[in-house]
Amino acid sequence: MVTRRSLLAASALILGGSAAFAAAPAPFDEAAFDAAQKAGRPVLVTISAPWCPICKVQKPILLKLGTGPRFSDLAIFEIDFDTQKALVRRFNARSQSTLIAFKGKDEVGRSVGETQPEWIESFLEKTL
Repeated sequence: MVTRRSLLAASALILGGSAAFAAAPAPFDEAAFDAAQKAGRPVLVTISAPWCPICKVQKPILLKLGTGPRFSDLAIFEIDFDTQKALVRRFNARSQSTLIAFKGKDEVGRSVGETQPEWIESFLEKTL
């Protein structure tokens, strides 16, 4: 039986879910990463772990910033610190909770362990 609550949830997903989904970090994909860089898009690579408390604080901040108009073109790619060791080495990340910012193909900044929304926002401005 369809309940009122499930109808409301489905409506919210249809009406508002696409914007949130677009801003959510995507698992790292080589082709998508290369395409975003070649297109000159702002790119953020996050190195995270599911058990990391700092990563858990960073995710909603990045989601909120990514849904706003200022960072609407930002491509966010997530690398799992525990299971994607080759990518962690490729990006020379020493720990989880690492944020790596790119403006097109150029790395423009790196941050480890930052949880202040204002600082993360100013960090992401480097990608624009």
